[in-house]
Amino acid sequence: MNQELEKYDRTPLLPERHPEPDFFICDIFDAAPKSDTASMEHPLFTLATKPDMTDRMYQNGDSYIRLRPSPDGLATVHDRDILIYCISQCMHRLNNGQQVHKTLRFNAHDLLKVTNRDTSKRGYALLKTALGRLQGTQIETNVTTGGLEQTDLFSFIDRAKFIRETHDGRMQGLEITLSDWVFNAMHEKSGDILTLSKDYFRLRKPLERRLYELARKCCGQSSKWHFRVETLHKRTGSTSRPKEFKRMLKKIIDDNDKHQHIPDYTFKMEDNLVVIRPRGEFSEIYKEPESVDAIDKIFLAPKTFDIARKFAGGYDLYFLESQWREMLTSKNAIPENVDASFMGYVKWYITKHGKA
Repeated sequence: MNQELEKYDRTPLLPERHPEPDFFICDIFDAAPKSDTASMEHPLFTLATKPDMTDRMYQNGDSYIRLRPSPDGLATVHDRDILIYCISQCMHRLNNGQQVHKTLRFNAHDLLKVTNRDTSKRGYALLKTALGRLQGTQIETNVTTGGLEQTDLFSFIDRAKFIRETHDGRMQGLEITLSDWVFNAMHEKSGDILTLSKDYFRLRKPLERRLYELARKCCGQSSKWHFRVETLHKRTGSTSRPKEFKRMLKKIIDDNDKHQHIPDYTFKMEDNLVVIRPRGEFSEIYKEPESVDAIDKIFLAPKTFDIARKFAGGYDLYFLESQWREMLTSKNAIPENVDASFMGYVKWYITKHGKA
């Protein structure tokens, strides 16, 4: 009986596999998860958890999307984590006035940790398969990104290159070349990118992820948004029968009422309508950058100074902190993770100016 109650009370979220912050991961250096709106609004990724070898065609008014699977099946909702990681890094650089390129190189272990994935040998094998699906899935669409429309065939990524693979099969370096379609969405900085909650990576069910994506894209910070169940069935890309889809949808909504595990939004089913509302704290999380006056109210954790001291290159930490605060003042912005931002600034400063 106790086991049944424990199972009933257990959160639907995936476990947080890497709870300890890692100051060496570039994502933690104030690069919040971000995604392009086109893949949030349209069902570009399969909800299937087994290889999906089905050709798909979606029509919405004059817009259409045709998907053809790779040898390992269509790219999945969970495969999209890789694109989110890439887009997040690119947007972080753009927001800091740095150039970005279609080809990115980073540590594969960092990607796995940031996206809450397994870092065992199996985790690396699954990452390889996911990259294969992203590169192999063929897309034809007239949905625009970055103000451009292209109706030729393309993939999510043009290329993936594994660098310095270790003896046990774990890749250390990873190089990914994004497709023009994905790159155009963020390079123009035309409103085609939205910030996601980091708990998105802990959502277990593909349908939960699609519901969050649609809520984030369509509802945003509006007081509410609603979809007909039939519309959600189409927009999520679900292949379940309508009756089964409605049952699954109701189960997710009931679970979210109990556990509040889907970030930022509440969902309520009213007859044949699903009403979406942002949670009360949502506007605080995604509000516009604060005024410069608030920068003086920033406090860094003592542990941050202990770690930063190891990389300060002989500089006085209070000097580095003052330089960091001046940088924030010049940008008129407060980072989402102030401790990680300071750590990133310390490393950047030593790289640029050398040790004291």
